[in-house]
Amino acid sequence: MRVALGADHAGFEMKQVIAQQLGSLGHRVLDLGTNSVDPVDYPDFSAAVARAVLDGRADRGVLICGSGVGASVAANKFPGIRAGLCHDCYSAHQGVEHDNMNILVLGSRIVGLELAKDLVSTFLQATFFGEERHRRRLAKITALEVESPL
Repeated sequence: MRVALGADHAGFEMKQVIAQQLGSLGHRVLDLGTNSVDPVDYPDFSAAVARAVLDGRADRGVLICGSGVGASVAANKFPGIRAGLCHDCYSAHQGVEHDNMNILVLGSRIVGLELAKDLVSTFLQATFFGEERHRRRLAKITALEVESPL
């Protein structure tokens, strides 16, 4: 699988570990930065990962910032992106199975490295169930993405 990987400065060290894990599992990693612990703005990396997923350079994405909240909010501004902040393995697989989540978001100050690796593996192994109820709900989300503001 092709996986776009991005992080801000708070997620840099975890990103390095996840990149190594992904490579050892046979995935192709598209590392979109950051490349140090120097302060950067998380929306830049959320946008890079979201665009890579949307334009087909990656099948899925993983984003990491301090809490995961900011990266998740930014990525979800892109129509077609379903980024989920997960701190447990149930959410990491259920988000794909039911909601067709295409970006996993991690908080490096919230989860430890071993749990982060488990979350990434769980996310990448999951597949969308595609049942009618799930497709119906996704269609409603898509409609919200194109809805005109009041």
